[in-house]
Amino acid sequence: MNSPAESPLDFRLIAKTFLGHAPVWYKQLVVGFLAGNVGIYLMLGPVVTGWVILAEFIFTLALSLKCYPLQPGGLLALQAIFLGLTNTHAVFKEVEHGLPVLLLVIFMVAGVNFLRQAMFRAVNHVLLNIHSRIALNFTALVVVSIFSSFFDALTILAVLVAVITGFYEAYHRVVSTTGYHDGPDPLDHRVDEIHRQDLDTFRAFLRGLMMHGAIGTAIGGVCTLVGEPENIIVGTEMGWDFMHFLRHVSPATLPTLLAGFLTCLVVEKTRSFGYGADLPAGVRRILEDEDRKHLAKGTARDRLVIVIQAIVGLLMVSAIALHLAEIFLIGLGVIILVSAFSGEIEEHRIAHAFLPGLPFSALLIVFFVIVAVINQQAMFTPVIAWVMTLEPQGQIFAIFATNGILSSISDNVFVAAIYMAELRRAFEGGLTTQAMFDAQAVAVVMGTGIPSMATPNGQAAFLFLLTSPLALLIRLGYGRMIWMALPYTLVTTIVAGASMFWIL
Repeated sequence: MNSPAESPLDFRLIAKTFLGHAPVWYKQLVVGFLAGNVGIYLMLGPVVTGWVILAEFIFTLALSLKCYPLQPGGLLALQAIFLGLTNTHAVFKEVEHGLPVLLLVIFMVAGVNFLRQAMFRAVNHVLLNIHSRIALNFTALVVVSIFSSFFDALTILAVLVAVITGFYEAYHRVVSTTGYHDGPDPLDHRVDEIHRQDLDTFRAFLRGLMMHGAIGTAIGGVCTLVGEPENIIVGTEMGWDFMHFLRHVSPATLPTLLAGFLTCLVVEKTRSFGYGADLPAGVRRILEDEDRKHLAKGTARDRLVIVIQAIVGLLMVSAIALHLAEIFLIGLGVIILVSAFSGEIEEHRIAHAFLPGLPFSALLIVFFVIVAVINQQAMFTPVIAWVMTLEPQGQIFAIFATNGILSSISDNVFVAAIYMAELRRAFEGGLTTQAMFDAQAVAVVMGTGIPSMATPNGQAAFLFLLTSPLALLIRLGYGRMIWMALPYTLVTTIVAGASMFWIL
């Protein structure tokens, strides 16, 4: 018979297992949130409770390195449903709206996993042959910005995460006692002491490279109709095709893009805001040695697999660029083609490729619950109503600013959708002119795309990076992402905001 201390209902055991290895103070805060929300709901009503739960959810994102936000954020989302702040039908409607993003994460992230060897070989060649840190980071920003103008930003960042994770793992295996088939030890318990300084500098270098890439998806994504999901919403409401969208937004996007490029050069040159770390010479030597060893021991089958991946990768890029199908279908096609022609048809190998994207997909659904609360409680309605009372010139800038603020704390696709619905209603009611409506639409595009990069939850691509395993490995937390994005946010927001006064 078990003693009381061994009982499964023992309070100390429950407290220990709740949220796993998260710090005790974090667990206590989450319990306090859940208990306090009930009191707030009873005393202050559902709208205030909705704002409090939104702030608490952002808190769980901010401390994602302490505890993956799916569990604490999920508990808050479930409580919001139980309190009646939203309902399962409203949540399902939000999931339907976000289904393309969910399917993209599930299938494209898995598809990218099947292309990792070829991508690693290609980027490894570039990384080891560009010795100038500034040139390397500037090239990364420009290339990612261009690609993000024509491909989905989340897809581009998923590729970056996969490739950079490969670099980190290649170095970490050499400097630690971790087995070849084991994942890197996030706490560095097995890292040799003589390599710790180089590892810390390598992490800083990779953080800078990843943040330049993440920023590139934002400043490039606003440029075209297909760059961001919210752009498609705006374009559909306005009846703009690709070229019409490009013509309307280019007076705002081109100066913003150039401002972002200039910011990259400044922060790398001044080594400010967490940028400016060089690739350590010791790390470069190890990566070069590993590269030579890999080439030397590569078999004919290994080379064939890389060729197959390269061919399928080119087909994937062409299919996305020509918009031949929804991106998740293209991702599924990549999985089928690579696995079929490279012989990797085992179920466990295919299942392993899906693992990186599934936790984030679940977190997105939790996020949709919070969006449903915002919608059900009309939390943003007073802000939009105030904006619509302003004079034309002030209204354009206010639309830009409020879209940025609201997108940085919620979902930019959701914000764009509710804003465009209100603007369409005003236009059809004869309250605005066609020129005014066009300018308002540009303000929505720029507002949801540029200021929203101030926080990781402002864009799906940023949130994906924050919650990826790579973020823990290179110590890229919520606060650090905000700090490293700050110069870009300030400069590009000022430039984009100034352009609002010239588009009407």
